[in-house]
Amino acid sequence: MSIPIVSIVLPVYNAGPTLAQALASIQLQTFRDWELILIDDGSTDGCMVGLSSSDNRVRMVQDGRNLGLAARLNQGIDLARGKYLARMDQDDVAYPARLERQIEFLDRSPNVDLAGTKAIVFRDEGHPMGLFPFRATHAEICARPWDGFYLPHPTWMGRIEWFRRHRYTMPEVVRAEDHDLLLRTYDSSRFACVDEILFGYRKAPQSLGKLWTGRINLARAQLRVHATKGRWTYAALGSLTPLLKGAADLLRPPLQAGGESAGGWGRLSESEIDTWRRVWNSVRVVPLQSDL
Repeated sequence: MSIPIVSIVLPVYNAGPTLAQALASIQLQTFRDWELILIDDGSTDGCMVGLSSSDNRVRMVQDGRNLGLAARLNQGIDLARGKYLARMDQDDVAYPARLERQIEFLDRSPNVDLAGTKAIVFRDEGHPMGLFPFRATHAEICARPWDGFYLPHPTWMGRIEWFRRHRYTMPEVVRAEDHDLLLRTYDSSRFACVDEILFGYRKAPQSLGKLWTGRINLARAQLRVHATKGRWTYAALGSLTPLLKGAADLLRPPLQAGGESAGGWGRLSESEIDTWRRVWNSVRVVPLQSDL
């Protein structure tokens, strides 16, 4: 078996019908030299039942256990054989040129360790809500580390050596594992974001309980990481800001909690919406099949 250029790590837990769309968007990639590491984290909804593949680029891992997202991502890092590692979530949609553009970007930017992409935010049935906040350079992405990083987690692609050197924290920083990783590494790494919409980021409404879990864990991570590095002002700001945002969540309607109101996303042009609709339609009509 040849060694692929990029390993795509896709953890799965009770993915329901959205998994078929995510898988279809991988199969439709213009760049073909990839492997997909599909890791089931003990799903109970039958989303993996009957899945098999005659495509030797697809590797399915099932052990019946529920270990959590961070543990499965670390497992994917260990299993990856590619020069690059790409993230993918079970309910999102990659544009066909996603892998191709990110690989081109990283190939010509040897100083960049981790690159995301611009992403359109959508709800179920493909309704476009807007553009995920975009920052292009490392300086822009890390300008306010105590307030988080605008680098959407499922769009990440990076050099495999970087992921192996900087693994996800265990025990898991639940619902903030990505920001924890960026916090721990931003002063010794280089991040960037490709200035092209290459990803559909599904934003489903979250319960206040789940939002608060993420806010509290992020506040703890901010305090821990900044304090360890002697950044006391950032530690104070970073531990307070997520809690203030959590308090604001209580005052918003459920569909808007967590900054999910339509006004929280950038405006999309008509051509960007048309492109998204074509991408959505290309994966929407693909049924879940037993053979990937």
